[in-house]
Amino acid sequence: MDMNKWHKELAYDQWVALPVSGARPSARYKHAAAVADEKLYVFGGSRNGRYLPDVQVFDFRSLTWSNLKLKPNADKGDTSGSQEVLPATSGHNMIRWGKKLLIVGGNSKETVDRLVVRFVDLESFMYGVMETSGNIPVARVGHSATLIGSRLIIFGGEDKSSRLLNDVHVLDLESMTWDALNTMQTPPAPRFDHTAAVHAERYLLIFGGCSHSVFFNDLHVLDLQTMEWSQPQIQGDLVTPRAGHAGSTFDDSWYIVGGGDNRSGCPETLVLNMTKLVWSVLTVVKQRDPLASEGLSACSASIDNEKYLVAFGGYNGKYSNEIFVMRPKPKESPHPKIYQSPAAAAAAASVTAAYALTKSEKLDFTKLENISSKASGNGHLEQNITMEIEASREAKHVLDVSLAEVRAENSRLRGEIDEVNGTHAELSKELQSVQGQLVAERSRCFKLEAQIIELQKTLESMQSVEDQVQALRRQKSALDQDMELASDAQRQGSGGVWRWIAGGTGET
Repeated sequence: MDMNKWHKELAYDQWVALPVSGARPSARYKHAAAVADEKLYVFGGSRNGRYLPDVQVFDFRSLTWSNLKLKPNADKGDTSGSQEVLPATSGHNMIRWGKKLLIVGGNSKETVDRLVVRFVDLESFMYGVMETSGNIPVARVGHSATLIGSRLIIFGGEDKSSRLLNDVHVLDLESMTWDALNTMQTPPAPRFDHTAAVHAERYLLIFGGCSHSVFFNDLHVLDLQTMEWSQPQIQGDLVTPRAGHAGSTFDDSWYIVGGGDNRSGCPETLVLNMTKLVWSVLTVVKQRDPLASEGLSACSASIDNEKYLVAFGGYNGKYSNEIFVMRPKPKESPHPKIYQSPAAAAAAASVTAAYALTKSEKLDFTKLENISSKASGNGHLEQNITMEIEASREAKHVLDVSLAEVRAENSRLRGEIDEVNGTHAELSKELQSVQGQLVAERSRCFKLEAQIIELQKTLESMQSVEDQVQALRRQKSALDQDMELASDAQRQGSGGVWRWIAGGTGET
């Protein structure tokens, strides 16, 4: 591989492990990565349950790694070098903003209640904490951070009490002010370790992730103008549930790499056409490949004005420190250029003029052919025009077929929508019935709980009652003995008197 032109030699849509000169950073997962100035910056992560504090830099030109030496913010006044460069962190996000890298949230040894935003200045190599204000969200891990213009959108994650979240917050990077977004319709289920992307500077897309027991493969869309959530119908290849995956966007395509479900990794690299909402499997690796890992990172890099997809790290039974690159194949233009020669260009202009004259009425290809023939002026040009007319007819036929398919699909979707609405109505009735039963059962449970409390009190008093009964029994037993002794003494005294009387009478 030519070190100066290695990126030009890559095949399209295929992952390649880059050869690295010199030492590599520690293998890790749940780190964060971002690209700036043809360099990949990797911060933190986790390995064997230990959080990592280092910032590693990969140079796409020299194919070498280096450890970035940072300086604390001058405002802290610490020049001794004893202060930890950055808190060892895992499960965070890192976003490039101008000449800074913003590090958002994550797990560390520090105990904080609110989401902390740190920065690394790529010019001075200083680090510090961004001072933010407003409605600061709670601290979290496994969330997503998506940059839209000068706004940073935070969704979901897991707080320090292991409570799953599905809230949406926005940080204005110009004023460094937080605000909570009030959304409508049904939001995604609370989750963490998902991915997020933005489409057309308006739509926030959320894909996958997991709760404490469920892994998701759903796609949710938040319209940032209307603040409405939706879960659109997706077409294309079947997508398995996953969490810990990574994603990056190129134009209208969203590339998803890796992830898993704690049992096995996901070996396929997915592409979502965000305009048509169609999934497709781009490539598949082996099951134990580092690209089939959880907790890896994926970034887009621009080298010589061409975009590349870069993946690093992850865990699938083994921690990885390899770096992979893919060269996405450029998408074909939706309107490919057909005309190449000047004569053909003139013919195209004639056809366009003819179409402009007839656009208010139904397009007559015979009239178009006559007008184009008059405008041609020579047989060669006329032949070109005829060929273009045939091509236009074919294109019209293809469009008619596509339109019929779209209409049929719309009709099918209307039927499905009606069916879903009917099912929704039935489920709503059933839900109301179940809710009524739950209310009755809850009332019954309250009564039973009250009875249980009374019985517990009665049981607690039973011991003292039993003790009193035993004491009474002992008293009764003692009284019975005393009465028996008294009765015996009385019988003995009475017998002695009668014997004395009997004896006296006999002597007389």
